[in-house]
Amino acid sequence: MNSIEKSPMPATTPRVIVREAAAPRPRWQVWLIRPEVVTLLLLVIAAIVATRLSPFFADLGFILESSTYYIEFAIVALVLTIVIISGEIDLSPAAQMALSACLFGTAFKAGAPIPVAMAVSLLSGLIMGAFNGVLVTVLRLPSIIVTIGTLILYRGLAQVLAGDKSISGFPSWFVGIDYRMVGIVPVPVLIFIAASILLGLFLGITIYGRQIYQIGTSEIAAIHAGLRVRRIKMGLFIASGLVSSIAGLMVASRLGSVRYDLATGGELTMVLIVMLGGTYIFGGRGSILGTFLAAWLLVIIATGMTVANIAINAQLTVMGLLLIVSIIATNAIYARSQR
Repeated sequence: MNSIEKSPMPATTPRVIVREAAAPRPRWQVWLIRPEVVTLLLLVIAAIVATRLSPFFADLGFILESSTYYIEFAIVALVLTIVIISGEIDLSPAAQMALSACLFGTAFKAGAPIPVAMAVSLLSGLIMGAFNGVLVTVLRLPSIIVTIGTLILYRGLAQVLAGDKSISGFPSWFVGIDYRMVGIVPVPVLIFIAASILLGLFLGITIYGRQIYQIGTSEIAAIHAGLRVRRIKMGLFIASGLVSSIAGLMVASRLGSVRYDLATGGELTMVLIVMLGGTYIFGGRGSILGTFLAAWLLVIIATGMTVANIAINAQLTVMGLLLIVSIIATNAIYARSQR
């Protein structure tokens, strides 16, 4: 009977090291490191400090009235949030506001009725947004370089069109949108709230919103997945131009006049609102809720500095520092969430 010989086991056998999966973070930790929660906490702290600074901040009506000076920028920042989530950026909306408002004023001065002049302004916004979109999506130029160039172009055209003088004389029913109230809430604030809800739903629950996040996360992967990347980005730039022209008309109504330097420096304010809201500068992450909260945070900070008689130069310095800190903080939060 043949015996079956077993080969001896090797003297050293490889050791398999099994590591247990890291335990999931508690839900409260996940929520605590969300940028929107950080923005909300900062908003609460700013409100408390502002109330100590001046009793006016305890009056909701005062805060709502003060917000009308920044609400046009906040409305444009909502669309800018979506543009940045898609992986692009638009630095020209403030210049688009100025040019579209100057076109409105010029058309009115030439004898056009207010509705026709407004249509001219809105059409110019669509054209400016489409021009930015073509340069970025068709010619494949970097959006930051393109929009810096068009920022200068649109502002220069506004100066050529309107000169150094103001265009005024609009009818009384058009002037003073910030004094139109529903209860104690100014109409511009209602527009901002309505736009926030609509764009929040668009970004959060529609298929196009999910596609925008996918494009911002990885454009190459989105292309291979069959997404129409160029068409979506073109639509976002056109939307940015249209909303900028609407904001320009709101500023014209609030001031009762238009100038070429309307909304000067608004680029910093818009980007600051978006970054304070936790939108990732490299795309793929962010929310309308964060931008909504950041807009109110900026209103309280800026109004508080004005009440405290802080010089405008110092206010710009504070805004610049806030922008840098917000970008660093957002990057740190997202880096921690990926661990």
